[in-house]
Amino acid sequence: MKTLKYFFTFTSLLLIIGCNNQPKPIEKIVLEEKIETIEVNIEGMTCEIGCAKLIESKIHKLEGVTFSKVNFEEKTGQFSFDSNKISKEEIMKNINGIAGGDLYKVASSTSLNQ
Repeated sequence: MKTLKYFFTFTSLLLIIGCNNQPKPIEKIVLEEKIETIEVNIEGMTCEIGCAKLIESKIHKLEGVTFSKVNFEEKTGQFSFDSNKISKEEIMKNINGIAGGDLYKVASSTSLNQ
């Protein structure tokens, strides 16, 4: 009977110790948004709805892009983005790749940040 009492005491102690040694959850590091804005000159657009709106829509859907506006008449696009999530080079690469990469080309870009 004493052996059985020691057994239960020992297994209870192991359970308590074992439950207290669980790994701590990994803390998620959240970077503060670093919003940048660029303006790009886009060659190859032939219309407002089919071209400018398509580029505007495709770029706005990219993760990290917070603002997207394409002006067909001025042949420019203005994009704001979190540079912790996407770079201006990735945005320009995506513009150049729309429609198989045969239609639109970013001719130049300018940073609008102070």
